[in-house]
Amino acid sequence: MSYASRNKLESARTQNEEDVDVVGRSTRHRRHWWQTKNKRNKRPIPNYNSMAVDSVRKNCLQLTKGFNEDDAPINKKLPKELILRIFSYLDVVSLCRCAQVSKSWNVLALDGSNWQRIDLFDFQKDVEGPIIENISRRCGGFLRQLSLRGCQSIADGSMKTLAQLCPNVEDLNLNGCKKITDTTCQSLSKHCSKLQKLNLDSCSAITDLSLKSLSDGCPQLSHINISWCSNITESGVEALARGCPKLKSFVSKGCRQITSRAVICLARFCENLEIINLLGCSNIRDEAVQALAEKCSKVHYLCLSGCSKLTDTSLIALAQQCPFLSTLEVAGCSQFTDAAFQALARSCRYLEKMDLDECVLITDATLIHLSMGCPRIEYLTLSHCELITDEGIRHLSMSPCAAENLTVLELDNCPLVTDASLEHLTSCHNLQRVELYDCQLITRVGIRRLRSHLPNIKVHAYFAPVTPPPSAGGSRQRYCRCCAIL
Repeated sequence: MSYASRNKLESARTQNEEDVDVVGRSTRHRRHWWQTKNKRNKRPIPNYNSMAVDSVRKNCLQLTKGFNEDDAPINKKLPKELILRIFSYLDVVSLCRCAQVSKSWNVLALDGSNWQRIDLFDFQKDVEGPIIENISRRCGGFLRQLSLRGCQSIADGSMKTLAQLCPNVEDLNLNGCKKITDTTCQSLSKHCSKLQKLNLDSCSAITDLSLKSLSDGCPQLSHINISWCSNITESGVEALARGCPKLKSFVSKGCRQITSRAVICLARFCENLEIINLLGCSNIRDEAVQALAEKCSKVHYLCLSGCSKLTDTSLIALAQQCPFLSTLEVAGCSQFTDAAFQALARSCRYLEKMDLDECVLITDATLIHLSMGCPRIEYLTLSHCELITDEGIRHLSMSPCAAENLTVLELDNCPLVTDASLEHLTSCHNLQRVELYDCQLITRVGIRRLRSHLPNIKVHAYFAPVTPPPSAGGSRQRYCRCCAIL
């Protein structure tokens, strides 16, 4: 082969190697090839790693340039005002995602007008003080509603910043924020005069000082929840009632130090009360309920469960003064009799939900009166009402409420109820759930018959396991497995 031919072949092979090398060879091979090829010319050896990074950066900038700038297609189609309005319907997570799309979207998504209502319940324990402080700075006067329910890391410092920077907040939920103390309520009183709703449920460090502060600085307060704040006494409730006459909802579940005096003060100064929950306030007596009935005729939800010192006098007063009562919960009020519920049935025709759990003195007469006088009942609890029989259930099943509205009936621990009651309930076409735990005279056959008429109904019952028969033959007694283990 001639020298010229050999040079042509070498040149072609070198060209092919160059084409393949750019794609498939390692950096070490590429550098070795460049050293051999450019040994005579003394050319600088290129850094392919740096070249690749620069190329990627250049391409990314080209791809994102059109979207980041104001002349992006979506920004041409929609004006900023319309995009801002669309963002106002998004939740916190969606807004944060939109803020990462482009610079213009970042400005619009983080605009304070989009952050008027914030619920951080999904984040719960992950939310800490700095996050609340950042939100406070971003929202400022736009913030109206904030829920920190379950955010146990939130403390007084961040809440003080919130109160100072967000003076227009109207609805604040601090349920389960156990680090919150009276300092937070003092800050709210000082800066947030427009506060209307405050939930302090399970904020165990809250005392009467918080209620006194709120009464001084939050005259617009209409809803408050101090459930399980065990340090609250009648002194704090009285101060709150005097300073917040617009109260419509007062919830104090588990506050055992609240007495009749505190409730009477509420009735006197807060005549617009509509929702009252005194569950577990065992020191409440008849005079307190009488005061509520006399002064707060607009009440439609009343929970007196666990107020075991109350008598028929309370229910009779409610029957005479509160015709709009729709929900009545009196579980554990064991002194109520048929006479009290007869008075209610005559006057309170809007009753929809009644919890009579452990009202052990009532009989079928109560069901007869309710079936005639309360056509709107949807939810009825008769658990542990041991004097209720099939006859009472029969009257209930024939009532207007059973035919149209009754959806839940709880009969746990009613020992006199039999399968005949289930037969009567087949006419309750809207019935969705029946509780039959520990009803000893209810059988599986009766439940199957009920389900055959109401296929969508949920029946909750418990049947004890059958006692094994004694062993046949032999004098040795046969023990069950648990006895053998013991």
